Amino acid sequence: MKIDIHGHVTAPESLYAYKAGLLSHRGAHGRGGAGTTDSSLRAALEAPNKSFGNVSHLEHLDNAGIDLQLISPRPYQMMHSEQAKLVEWFTEETNDVIARSVALEPNRFRGVAGLPQSMETDPRRWTAELRRAVTELGFAGVMLNSDPYEGAAQPPALGDPFWYPIWETLVELDVPVLLHSAGCRPPARESYSLHFVQEETLSVIGLINSTVFDDFPDLKVIVSHGGGAIPYQRGRFFPSAMRKGTTFREQMRKLYYDTCLYTQDSIELLIRAVGTDRALFGSEKPGTGSHIDPETGRWIDDIHLLIDDIEWLSDNDRSRVFETNARALFRL
Repeated sequence: MKIDIHGHVTAPESLYAYKAGLLSHRGAHGRGGAGTTDSSLRAALEAPNKSFGNVSHLEHLDNAGIDLQLISPRPYQMMHSEQAKLVEWFTEETNDVIARSVALEPNRFRGVAGLPQSMETDPRRWTAELRRAVTELGFAGVMLNSDPYEGAAQPPALGDPFWYPIWETLVELDVPVLLHSAGCRPPARESYSLHFVQEETLSVIGLINSTVFDDFPDLKVIVSHGGGAIPYQRGRFFPSAMRKGTTFREQMRKLYYDTCLYTQDSIELLIRAVGTDRALFGSEKPGTGSHIDPETGRWIDDIHLLIDDIEWLSDNDRSRVFETNARALFRL
C-alpha cells in the first residue's frame, strides 16, 4: 500500500474567487463563503487540469498507485501575512473544503489542517482551529508555516517558546505536524518554492538546537521536501553536535522527513542520512512536479518510481517508507 503524506487539496475555483473577494473588500462585506457544492468539488477532483499536465487529481493518484493521500491547503494560497480576520476566514473555509473532499472520497483522502497563522494574533488563538479540525472534522494532522510573515519580517525560530502553545496542543491531541512554509511577499529575492526550502532548513536547525523535544518528548514533527538543505549540508554541523556529546545524525533523527524530492540521488541521500524509519513517502502529486520529464518520459513527481529504483532498499525498507511509518504517525 502507498500512503502519500504530502498532498494538497484540489479545490473548485470558487474557493479562490472567495479569497480574491476577501482581499478586495478587506472584510467590509463580512465573512461570506465560497459557495462550493459537492458537484463542484467532485468536478475539481475528476476534471483534467492544465496546471497538472492536463490530468485530474484522481487520475494522478491512480496512475501512481497511491492508495491514500493526506491533503492539506495549497501552501502558497494561505496569505498568512494578511489581516487576521481574513486569514482566519479563508483558513476555516479551506479546511471545510478539505473535509468535504475527504467525505466525498473517504477511502482515498485524509485531512491535514491549515492554521490561521496571522502574527496579529497569538498562537493560542490558532489552536482553536487546530482543535476544530481534529475533534470535529476528523483531520489526521496539521500543517505549520514557520514564517507567517511570509518573508516580510523575521519570526521567532521554532525552538522559541512563542510556538509552545502549538506543540502543547499537538501532543494533547496526538497528531503530527507537517512543517511547510507558505507564500513569500514581494519584494523578495526568492520565489515561494525557494522560500519553502529555506524555511525547512531553518526549521530543522531551530528545533534540534532547542529544548523542544526535551520539553515535548511525544511531539511528532515531519519536515517537508526532505528537510530542505540539511541532508546535503549535514557535515557542517557535525562538530557542534559532537561538542554536545551526540552526533548530528542522532539529532536529525528526532524529526521525520518526507520524500518529496524529485531526483533519485536526493532521496537516496535523505534515506542514508536519517534511515528508512524516519522517511515517509510524499509526492505533492498533483503539484509542482506534475510535468513530463522529456529525458525519461515519466512524470517528475512519480516519486514512487524513484524509490522503487533504489536497488539497495529492502522490501521492509520500502514498506516503512510507503506505508508503515505513516500508519504509526497519523494513527491510520
